[in-house]
Amino acid sequence: MDDADVPAVWQQLGLPGLVDAHVHFMPRNVMDKVWAYFDTAGPLTGVPWPIAYRTEEEDRLARLRAMGVRAFPSLVYAHKPGMSAWLNAWAADFASRHSETGDVLHTFTFFPEAGARADVEKQLAAGARIGKAHVQVGGYDPRDPLLDDVWGLLADAGTPVVVHCGSGPAPGAFTGPGPFGEVLRRHPRLTAVIAHLGMPEYEAFLSFAETYANVHLDTTMAFTDFAEQAAPFPPELRTRLVAIERKVLLGSDFPNTPYPYAHQIESLVRLGFGDSWLRSVLHDNGARVLLRE
Repeated sequence: MDDADVPAVWQQLGLPGLVDAHVHFMPRNVMDKVWAYFDTAGPLTGVPWPIAYRTEEEDRLARLRAMGVRAFPSLVYAHKPGMSAWLNAWAADFASRHSETGDVLHTFTFFPEAGARADVEKQLAAGARIGKAHVQVGGYDPRDPLLDDVWGLLADAGTPVVVHCGSGPAPGAFTGPGPFGEVLRRHPRLTAVIAHLGMPEYEAFLSFAETYANVHLDTTMAFTDFAEQAAPFPPELRTRLVAIERKVLLGSDFPNTPYPYAHQIESLVRLGFGDSWLRSVLHDNGARVLLRE
């Protein structure tokens, strides 16, 4: 399958398009640094990581739209104090610049620092639809007292936040199910979307989705040939993943994947979980959680 084949998949399922919960658009200087990181990620992962879509912003937008991705966030993320505010200003402007198409979801991020709650309140008041927390890259403890009010605010608002707290592609000081599991015990109503199905701690994060009403998983990189080499999804967990059909959202990691976007879709189709599961994952769950349709 290549990218030109993607529309046929959702059309055959009777869907209006795809809703992708895990897409990155960032200020150019930040995106360049992210790409530079992946250029050197080989020593960490043992596998080269060539960026599939190292193109200009407008080209990347055009590619998503051509494939029929009808809604996607920008998923900016902070890794040091003082970074969130200007990233959030950029993300708000990015969404505003594409308000006519309506496909770019207003995204925000946060970091454990003074004023974190106030900034998130500001973003929500401005219409932000989805947050991003990157525990691995940020290197922070999600249990930090400076974030407790943020998690509580998001839980009360019902605003989804994509959280990279699994230990892939390389473990961090606060990755794994332990730290974020404590956040969920303190804020059980939090609408969290666990990135990468929690790779590689799949079972623990799957259990969170089974336990907490508003915890979801996104498929980012899962089941692709690339991920299956390094962190294969355990076959014995597949029936449980089918059973939580309404808790799984499409995620791709576009544009930062080392393979075409179509391969993520192909990898989900070839699981053979059935049309109902595919409709839920490729569109309906994202439309409900992110678009509140």
